[in-house]
Amino acid sequence: MSSNTMLQKTLLILISFSVVTWMIFIISQNFTKLWSALSLSISVHYWNNSTKYLFPKTSLIPLKPLTETELRIKEIIEKLDQQIPPRPFTHVNTTTSATHSTATILNPRDMYCRGDQLNILLEVRDHLGRRKQYGGDFLRARMSSPALMAGASGKIMDFNNGTYLVSFTLFWEGQEISEGASALWRARNQGYNKIIFKGKFVNGTSHVFTECGLTLNSSAELCEYLDDRDQEAFYCMKPQHMPCEALTYMTTRNREVSYLTDKENSLFHRSKVGVEMMKYRKHIDVTNCNKSEKIEEKCQVGMKPPVPGGYTLQGKWITTFCNQVQLDTIKINGCLKGKLIYLLGDSTLRQWIYYLPKVVKTLKFFDLHETGIFKKHVLLDAERHTQIQWKKHSYPFVTFQLYSLIDHDYIPREIDRLSGDKNTAIVITFGQHFRPFPIDIFIRRAIGVRKAIERLFLRSPTTKVIIKTENIREMHIETERFGDFHGYIHYLIMKDIFKDLNVGIIDAWDMTIAYGTDTIHPPDHVIGNQINMFLNYIC
Repeated sequence: MSSNTMLQKTLLILISFSVVTWMIFIISQNFTKLWSALSLSISVHYWNNSTKYLFPKTSLIPLKPLTETELRIKEIIEKLDQQIPPRPFTHVNTTTSATHSTATILNPRDMYCRGDQLNILLEVRDHLGRRKQYGGDFLRARMSSPALMAGASGKIMDFNNGTYLVSFTLFWEGQEISEGASALWRARNQGYNKIIFKGKFVNGTSHVFTECGLTLNSSAELCEYLDDRDQEAFYCMKPQHMPCEALTYMTTRNREVSYLTDKENSLFHRSKVGVEMMKYRKHIDVTNCNKSEKIEEKCQVGMKPPVPGGYTLQGKWITTFCNQVQLDTIKINGCLKGKLIYLLGDSTLRQWIYYLPKVVKTLKFFDLHETGIFKKHVLLDAERHTQIQWKKHSYPFVTFQLYSLIDHDYIPREIDRLSGDKNTAIVITFGQHFRPFPIDIFIRRAIGVRKAIERLFLRSPTTKVIIKTENIREMHIETERFGDFHGYIHYLIMKDIFKDLNVGIIDAWDMTIAYGTDTIHPPDHVIGNQINMFLNYIC
């Protein structure tokens, strides 16, 4: 699939298929009740854009002819700009209204077969009941059956005229019950100061905090922490009487700043987000119809998961594109024997290293004499020669807690240090901490990670590399700073940048939508299924 085709696909996403199906129209509009025959609840987050940017006014790197990386960043941003054009509005009444929008099942039947497509036409209207003449709404579609502990995401096609086609695959048998996006896109790329970084410089028994950031507009002397190869940069105000090398710890806090207008902010009020929209409580009956679907090919790196790439049933994640084995403790022990596993990223991967000792009792934490939850974590099983390590990624890393910068580096540099072999596996995830910053920061990091993986494959083509996409998170989190709209943009970018690389994909975005977790740190049964998918790739 070409990068144009992929990034020009309208914002797909999820629906809830509960004994009545859900579709959460995550827009900052009133989410009222709209049940289709599938009991489809639809909620929408809605955003608008009014000004164009391309790159931030303050560049991370001194101005010079654009490098290959900068040209690639420019290309991706221009494609995203086409997907999210400016949608200025004069009154909230002209924006998307979940209350007035309608959903209709196309060609409804009394009975469906497992594996059939269920198509729903969504017609989006404004608060005055008028059909919208353009698309661009950020939608998540999910179908679920609580009785079967089943769920799956849906695909959404935007016709760019106020109508959307929402498609679900009926995976199991039983009964199944524009303006805002544009504003968030503009606001995201306005500046770097939504987050305040404070660096702690230590010299013997004395210490001092100074302001730091991905860019600093100051005439004062700065400490510059530059990675010229990958065009990464971080800065701190230089403290008096201390060298720049004394920077030892970092902490962050949110700055009370918004780039949304008051009118745009009103679209994202908590009372207008995630309200269920319902219409007729009618079941969808699905039978097996004597269909048998047996996937023979084992899950392996290089496969590109479709959307949806699987579904949940009885709490288990079941892939639709490869033969996935549910591993018990004995098989997990056998799989991990002799393995070196590196988990590089954020706290959603740290959950993995906390979960594994609960299942594999022989894995024990090794004390590295570091402190805090963001320290490097190492699990060892000396008898089976297994080592599993988690390390946080470098800037931007957003947390109120003070964390150490010792043994702290960008993911591409971490990958460069690994020799790799057939028993080495690397899992990479990043994105949640990038959401408050202009998009070029994320794109640059993704390109750097890709190049590091390419270098790794030159020296060790048998090393297994797995990319985990972001989890969806809390629906009522600060939308401008951390909302899932930003995560979905990351999702599209990651698919584009890594699309032709021989890596495994754990589509945590698709998976957490299917589970309906709506939390950045999903419960253990979701983590266990993410790890099971990983083990299927490496064993």
